[in-house]
Amino acid sequence: MPNIGALLKQEIGRLSRREIRAQTMTAKKASAQYRRDIAALKREVQSLKRQVALLARRSLGKTSAVPDNADGRKLRFVAKGLRSQRKRLGLSAERFAKLVNVSAQSVYNWEQGHATPRAEQIKAIAALRGIGKREAEARLSQMDRR
Repeated sequence: MPNIGALLKQEIGRLSRREIRAQTMTAKKASAQYRRDIAALKREVQSLKRQVALLARRSLGKTSAVPDNADGRKLRFVAKGLRSQRKRLGLSAERFAKLVNVSAQSVYNWEQGHATPRAEQIKAIAALRGIGKREAEARLSQMDRR
């Protein structure tokens, strides 16, 4: 014959676990719903940020304007990208350096990976991303006139 105290203890434990599970289930369901809602709101905010950036570029009339951390992202520098940008514009290191307002040796060192540009120089390089050959030549000719 089983011990009545042990049976009573087991039954109380089972009922208490059942009651606790019932009480916490509503909180778990609400918490899961809140997490889904937060994730949906974050996706919506990102979508709206992209739309605002697109509209801002359209209202400026130029797609070449690169916002400096306007969308919260840090500008990155890649030496290979700088070299391809300079080649795309058809500029020598010396003429490209004039556009960025640095020395030709600095551009060479950046392209070789021996050095990295400072933050303000990265912004200047990023601002040149959207321009074409004609625009670059026009800017250089304006600099030469000064």
